[in-house]
Amino acid sequence: MALRASPFPNGFVAGIHAVGWALILPCFWFLDRLIAVCKSTTLEQTQRLEQECYLYPLKVFFGSIVFFILFLATAPLGLLGFLLWAPLQACRRPFYYHRETPSSPEKGTHTGFEQVGKASFGFATANLCLLPDSLARFNNLAHTQNRATAIGQLIVQGVDRPHIRIFVDSPSSCGTLSPSSSILPTVNSSTYGATDRQAQPPVGYHADSAEGNVSVPKSNSHVVCVPCDDTEEPSTESPSPLFNSNHNSNLQGRTGHRSAPRALLSQGLRLQDNVPWEVSSLFPANVDILCLEEVFDKRAAQKLTQVLSPVFGHILYDIGVYACQPPCSCSSFKFFNSGLFLASRFPVLEAQYHCFPNSRGEDALAAKGLLSAKVLIGQNKKQKKVVGYFNCTHLHAPEGDGKIRCEQLHMITKWIGDFQATSRQDDEDVVFDVLCGDFNFDNCSPDDVQEQNHCLFEEYRDPCRAGPGKEKPWVIGTLLEQPTLYEDDIITPENLQRTLEKEELRKQYVSPPVPVEDCPLVYPETGQPWVGRRIDYILYRENSISKHCRTEIEELTFITQLAGLTDHIPVGLRLNVTMDSDCADE
Repeated sequence: MALRASPFPNGFVAGIHAVGWALILPCFWFLDRLIAVCKSTTLEQTQRLEQECYLYPLKVFFGSIVFFILFLATAPLGLLGFLLWAPLQACRRPFYYHRETPSSPEKGTHTGFEQVGKASFGFATANLCLLPDSLARFNNLAHTQNRATAIGQLIVQGVDRPHIRIFVDSPSSCGTLSPSSSILPTVNSSTYGATDRQAQPPVGYHADSAEGNVSVPKSNSHVVCVPCDDTEEPSTESPSPLFNSNHNSNLQGRTGHRSAPRALLSQGLRLQDNVPWEVSSLFPANVDILCLEEVFDKRAAQKLTQVLSPVFGHILYDIGVYACQPPCSCSSFKFFNSGLFLASRFPVLEAQYHCFPNSRGEDALAAKGLLSAKVLIGQNKKQKKVVGYFNCTHLHAPEGDGKIRCEQLHMITKWIGDFQATSRQDDEDVVFDVLCGDFNFDNCSPDDVQEQNHCLFEEYRDPCRAGPGKEKPWVIGTLLEQPTLYEDDIITPENLQRTLEKEELRKQYVSPPVPVEDCPLVYPETGQPWVGRRIDYILYRENSISKHCRTEIEELTFITQLAGLTDHIPVGLRLNVTMDSDCADE
């Protein structure tokens, strides 16, 4: 059954809800501005050094008085709107579904998979901190509406560029490469913060490359031949793919994988621990499904939807519940939704949201939970539906609450299993099962030991994980230190890219591990690199997909394109999926 666009059962209820929210909005906005005028970001503090010293105190004094009076004047209307709005939440479905024909619909298809059983699928996740402006300022971020528009434009610039595939012309180094910074994107200027400096060519891009080996035709996917003078003799062994064979993700040491081609290294991709990875100043080309967290602000969600919908034709936003909910579904009154935002090139066949019932403290004000979606990829040669499962979440945030997060991981495992059990059909082929989001714990902090050992990691593979409490040496932390967000070293995508690639600089700008209370922190271990807190995850598993499908990692990306616009490093993952030809015909 197709999803309905509106979360309400009929137009009458939707109309009453719209009236209630229209009455609430002025009061809410004036309260937001009252707090925001008193709270500055470090960027604003730096800019004020060039102004007369008396201007800011006058702005705070008179601004506070004006906004407080306006708040009081609109409070009666806000109360009336609340009385209309709150009861309607009991019959509200927990998301809006926006569907639009993309401007380039051919990018949303995988005809190669439908015909020959091979395709690659790109995923990305990012925490955007799109809270109401007053609350975002406590994370050293401001101008939520402008940031939402700028972020959407930058994502489109990254994902909507051509997908360059490089073939290495060498007897010992073969295969295709897909560097995410292969081509200069179309640039739209933005007026917010650091985005004026973000519209620059990627690091390592040379204009004269377009005159030589690289051509840029109008088609979506391009093939570029790269000669390689490789003097080494080719190996007599057959190269094996980067294949995850349904084992515990902690089991490492697989052998038989090919070495990284020289061209791959020259494009920024590196092959370590059987994972091709890079730090990129652009979002990967042709991301198929995008998961965003902390899109709490409704207007910001609508702006993102407007900007992203020409590329991602299927968007779920305003995900979550509000007000009081039935017992055992949520723990308290919800002022904010879950903050989750899902954008997909593929049609969404079914979607289900669950709210965590065990939140507490400030986190209990938001309806954090899990969104599970089933998307339609197409049909195979036997006219069977080809589908994929995508799950996104945002776990409990406060440090020291590992028990709560572990309970939420248990719920996630159960909810995903229940959703797939009820939605999966016998005549379908499942080609991927991905779980991503902001988990709010890392794999190096002593304070997060409980979460690091959770059985979820026995089911889903984490490409960055060497074992419980141990990251692979090339991994980069994804949580930035908020006070330094506007330092020159990390204010632009290119500067942040260079900083993350240097261990000494990472120590200054990436959040360090969290120690156990009253225990000194010894980090890193002798001989190990400094990684920092990686709390943004993209996981995948194979034991839940069709038995004749094989998955390999094509690329894992740490993305710096949103420098100055969020306090997290987005993460991208591209999976190659191959269906065995002899089984595909069964």
